[in-house]
Amino acid sequence: MKNIAASAAIASSLAGAVMAADAENLLIIEIAGEANGVVEIELLPEQAPLHVERIRGLARDGSYDNVVFHRVIEGFMAQTGDVQFGKKDGGELNFAGRGGSDAPDLPAEFSDVPYERGIVGMARAQHPDSANSQFFIMFAPAPFLNGQYTVVGKVIAGQEIVDAIKRGDPNANGLVTDPDYMARVTIGASQ
Repeated sequence: MKNIAASAAIASSLAGAVMAADAENLLIIEIAGEANGVVEIELLPEQAPLHVERIRGLARDGSYDNVVFHRVIEGFMAQTGDVQFGKKDGGELNFAGRGGSDAPDLPAEFSDVPYERGIVGMARAQHPDSANSQFFIMFAPAPFLNGQYTVVGKVIAGQEIVDAIKRGDPNANGLVTDPDYMARVTIGASQ
């Protein structure tokens, strides 16, 4: 009986540790605007540890709160995360998509994870080592991105909310007028 009780205690302790680790890799985005709802993203630190740590830090300090989806292209993806110019509450939205955080850019962490519907990748400039705070969520597969952009996560709940994000002007590279935004972004279990 003691061995069974000890085994149960160890299993319970391990399950608690796994749940805590899983909570560290759960990004919760509350979206507001035309699309309203919660999106849950499983972060993938084994694929991109530096990028995932950056996202966790920006979420924890509230930097992603009220940041708009500034570039949204039908059949492709929704881009957000410009913590410098993309704030819905007083940001310089006409420059959204050009900024990042105060932290230095990150070196590429490319993987063999394919760009499928619901995959989350880091946006960057032409140079592979230029990702900072911006990321995008895929509406559909885009194999031409494979191995070219760092994969940081995948949507595990709320893809229908992502699908409802207001689209941008196809003649202006997806620039969105009066965009939807991330009202609140946190790490851990849904509130």
